Amino acid sequence: MILVTGGTGFLGSTLLQYLIDEGRSVIALKRTSSTIPDPLKSSSLIQWVDADITDYFALEEFVCKAEQVYHCAAKISYQKEDATEVLRTNIEGTKNIVNLCLEHQKRLLHVSSIAALGINKKGLPVTEKDKWEHQPKISKYSLAKYESEMEVWRGIAEGLDAVIVNPSVIMGIGWSEKGSRAIFNLVNKGNKIYPLGSVGIVDVSDVAKIMILLMNSNITGERFILNTENISNQELLTKISVLMDKPAPTIKATPMLLSIAWRAAKLASIFNGKKPAITAESARAANSKLEYDNSKVRERLGYTFKPLDQTLKEVCDAYYV
Repeated sequence: MILVTGGTGFLGSTLLQYLIDEGRSVIALKRTSSTIPDPLKSSSLIQWVDADITDYFALEEFVCKAEQVYHCAAKISYQKEDATEVLRTNIEGTKNIVNLCLEHQKRLLHVSSIAALGINKKGLPVTEKDKWEHQPKISKYSLAKYESEMEVWRGIAEGLDAVIVNPSVIMGIGWSEKGSRAIFNLVNKGNKIYPLGSVGIVDVSDVAKIMILLMNSNITGERFILNTENISNQELLTKISVLMDKPAPTIKATPMLLSIAWRAAKLASIFNGKKPAITAESARAANSKLEYDNSKVRERLGYTFKPLDQTLKEVCDAYYV
């Protein structure tokens, strides 16, 4: 039996599909408010359970039943009002999973993030060895993912059998319209602006496949960056524009322009009651130049990532044609 937290999420639901395709029986945890993807509703191999990962005792009976635990659940938000929940869900939830896996001697695969990685001070792509350092304007999400990963490392020091993955921005075909699909939606609406930064991207299918490979390997006490390609925001948006037959963005979103934009969005939210589409934290992230080295996982597993151009085309063909 396998336990998967965050089963209705973009990554969690993709992982579930691969597991049941292998004939594996799975307990999938979800929030009460989450909707089960239609393709997974009828599977006799999945036992769906409403559970709060911050509730230690609610989790225990399910961890006890599992041989392997995939911890995919996380709260992702750059909204100021969500900061407390982001920290509590990610840190406390991971702490509970780690402690239960330790107590019942279960193997854990923890989904961390590139947000928990450090910065390479020589200007090279970030590797697993680069140490995270606290910055005054660090996002609460980055802090939460770092502290969550530290719980796993603490567990490893205490004897936990665990491996960690740090995916970059996850794209691909799935059942969630949240997250990276927002980038495609912007282009589809005729977006003319591009941030100056760069980003790493990985296909959701690659992340799920590598997670399964690592879980069933003898690798323990290590972390792996999962990243297909590093690309500038301008080039990424241009590639998507070509696939959608839309005009490519031509206006640079300078730091000053983004500063004005997030303040305007915050002001508008006061009147319309909606969360601002852009925040100070997401604006800073958009102009950051981020590059990640995937050589460790390629060499250790002999893995070949799906080309980024193929991922972008598959998403556009599936949802925007």
